Amino acid sequence: MLKLKKKDMVLVIAGKDKGKKGEIKEIRPGDRKVTVMGINIVSKHKKTTKDKPGGIHKIEAPLDISNVKLVCPKCGKPSRVKVVIQGGDKLRACKECGEVIV
Repeated sequence: MLKLKKKDMVLVIAGKDKGKKGEIKEIRPGDRKVTVMGINIVSKHKKTTKDKPGGIHKIEAPLDISNVKLVCPKCGKPSRVKVVIQGGDKLRACKECGEVIV
């Protein structure tokens, strides 16, 4: 079970953008990769086609899921996520403050 979801706020803990925060844009569970808005920007050289102009485009490249940490919406600290069971449902909770993350 992946403990991160789309639109979660995360902190990058490794790599060239270490220390930056951003929102998850896309998750690829098979590759264990996440794409974060405004993080890990790379230059991609594109050829001109009849639909789109060519040139050098800036895009967000995916990061490994182990290089990001969830920022708790309640306490605002980057923390690990634990799974708690309430009423037969599995819910995510912050390991720092113990609050359930919706």
